[in-house]
Amino acid sequence: MQRRRISMTPKHQKGQTDLSSWRKGGTTDPEKSLKILQFADGEKNESQEVSLEQALNYFANERGRVLLNKSSVLQKHLAAVETIGLQQGLPPEGFEILLSVALSGRFVDAVNTRLLKSLIPASEIPQSSVITAVSWLCVSKCSDNVQLLFIKWLITVFDFIDCKEQLRALYGYFFSLLQDDRMCPYVSHLLYLLTRKENVKPFRVRRLLDLQAKTGMQSHLQALLSLYKLFRPELVTITLPGKMKTYFRNSDGPWKAAINAVRQRKQQPSPLFQTLFLSTSQPRSRKRKWNVQLVIPASSANTNHLGGNRGKSLDLNCQKVSFPVEQLQTFPQFLQNIHQLELPAQMASVLTNPLLLHYMNCVKDESIYLRLYYWMGQMLQEECTWCVADNSNEEEFKSFLETIYKTECFLQEGFCASAEFLCNCLPLWDGCCCRSQILGLVSWIPPSIFSEIGSQLYDPLAQLFFTSSLYFKCSVLESLKELLQNWLNCNAVHLESELNSSNTTLSGLVNLVAQLIHFVGWISTAALRLEHNSMFLMFFILNFYETVCDMYLEYKLPLLILPPAGVFYTALLSMDSVTLNQLCYIMYRYRTNLVAAKENERSKKKILQFKFSNRTYQEYNQYITAMVGCLWTSRVFQKDIHPQGLRMDDELLEKTAVKEFKSSFNVVHHPAMMCYSVDFLKQAYPDDTTYNFKLIKGKKWDWYLQYLYAQGLNGLKVFIESSINRISLRKAENEEA
Repeated sequence: MQRRRISMTPKHQKGQTDLSSWRKGGTTDPEKSLKILQFADGEKNESQEVSLEQALNYFANERGRVLLNKSSVLQKHLAAVETIGLQQGLPPEGFEILLSVALSGRFVDAVNTRLLKSLIPASEIPQSSVITAVSWLCVSKCSDNVQLLFIKWLITVFDFIDCKEQLRALYGYFFSLLQDDRMCPYVSHLLYLLTRKENVKPFRVRRLLDLQAKTGMQSHLQALLSLYKLFRPELVTITLPGKMKTYFRNSDGPWKAAINAVRQRKQQPSPLFQTLFLSTSQPRSRKRKWNVQLVIPASSANTNHLGGNRGKSLDLNCQKVSFPVEQLQTFPQFLQNIHQLELPAQMASVLTNPLLLHYMNCVKDESIYLRLYYWMGQMLQEECTWCVADNSNEEEFKSFLETIYKTECFLQEGFCASAEFLCNCLPLWDGCCCRSQILGLVSWIPPSIFSEIGSQLYDPLAQLFFTSSLYFKCSVLESLKELLQNWLNCNAVHLESELNSSNTTLSGLVNLVAQLIHFVGWISTAALRLEHNSMFLMFFILNFYETVCDMYLEYKLPLLILPPAGVFYTALLSMDSVTLNQLCYIMYRYRTNLVAAKENERSKKKILQFKFSNRTYQEYNQYITAMVGCLWTSRVFQKDIHPQGLRMDDELLEKTAVKEFKSSFNVVHHPAMMCYSVDFLKQAYPDDTTYNFKLIKGKKWDWYLQYLYAQGLNGLKVFIESSINRISLRKAENEEA
């Protein structure tokens, strides 16, 4: 059977490695690992097995300095290692041999470079092989280029190393490599992955500060200093600049695409494809490939002898007793081992594990968020479908955005990295690709970061809003309503702690909310004109103002902003009863909040004490006068005093040739209520086919109101009962009579 030829040069994808997206697989039995290598079709190839074994023996025993272009034997064995490594990955036993060969300087750089580029793991990488490789670095037998390539490889495959305690013991050696200007960015990246609190020492802080003074504020130095400051703030007393979009240079080289290809070719099921909610263990959906990639990588513990003791903390031959996160299956396990958990160095796997997300909520460790910020920011920007040329992974990227959105919903807070991604991508976004995911991320922008990038988000969002379809406009309004609710919930539930932790004062949040409401009012007014006063659009606009009208009492925020006249009068004169009923409820809630604010102001209560502007009360009174005159007293054209209201002279109204223009918009004649009036007359006067609306007066007026209330118009009911007294009721009855 002829096997399909597989390309050895997969397309390079930019971005920091997503190795945490690939779960190690295969056996680690040293007697069997060299016997299980197969091609993608699952058939064994005896000549290929011999070729790998012979190649490893050749590289282990060859001592002379052999030139590549003069040795066909070397070329054959080197090609065998490259082919198997790129197609299937190498077994654990091969890494120590090949790393020692590449870093010992026995071969020329061309051979060493090709060997390092072929080191694709099939399952895991033994820690001992990495330690041996580092020992070769210490004797400086290989060239600087090979050393740099090894550091890049080590960063890329970091999560495939079975145990890292001995590697962390070499922290001081790696730190000494910072003096090499060329290696400094990549060594900083490796140190960033290895750093623990005990690694932060005064002399290391001084060394980093000296490097910063020498080279300037480099992003990789800032990353290490930021991490050091989180662990030991008393040692790093300098003020660091704001968060960088990218901390480290790309280091994945040729390995990222090859690792993904090996993973897809093997397609081995993993016990980690399970839902880890509380005590359940259900299979996870395989439909979203990106979510399948974001599984838990190898932890810092050796898992070769785990056995079945899943509920206990195990000593896994490492210096520190820790509970491997890949064994975390149930919530009771999480509670029992919360102090022994060690999150993976690559943080991607955390996003799909609710138990680890619980851990993030319980353990207030800012270093976790710093690591997530770095990884997520780089991955979002460099894998974005419309920002990266020739990117065909739209579905995976969409699934990845969905994962981030669900994580933010779980944590009930947004990530700064996703907010900055929105700031960069919205000007280039077409409004169609990944629409629900992008707008979902918009709804979780944290207020602290929004104060910095808000102006950069409003303009591109408004341009998309005005030039897109009706349904896109409604989606944007829904997203902005959720954003407002998230900010208000944050203020109401965690009023002091959240605001202090995000360096956002109450007045700052009030200003942010006010800007958001004014922005929505502006785009809503324009959208109603563009969409010819669409009732569907009006529903989403009024939903937004249902949240706005209750900010003072419901969400404890001292702010009330009324809808603009373009929204209010369009809703008041709407031909849809649902819209009119919704407007009545909103104005009722505005009245309740304003009355409470006035009472608190008079009683000088400390709680919720805030003095609203007189302009707010004046605008509300103008609106309420217009509504009462329209729906009740039939004097809307005479009494409406709003600058953009409906006031008109009688001479002008008479020219319209409308006989009963004064009562054209009351609860009987209003276009939105006409169907109810007709149905009421049919029931009250079944023999009258003239539909004389003048018959609805006196007691019939009260019966008509009760009929309206029975139809579910509760907004109209609470508005009439709260804003119209019995004197105006009698006056209306007499005028109708």
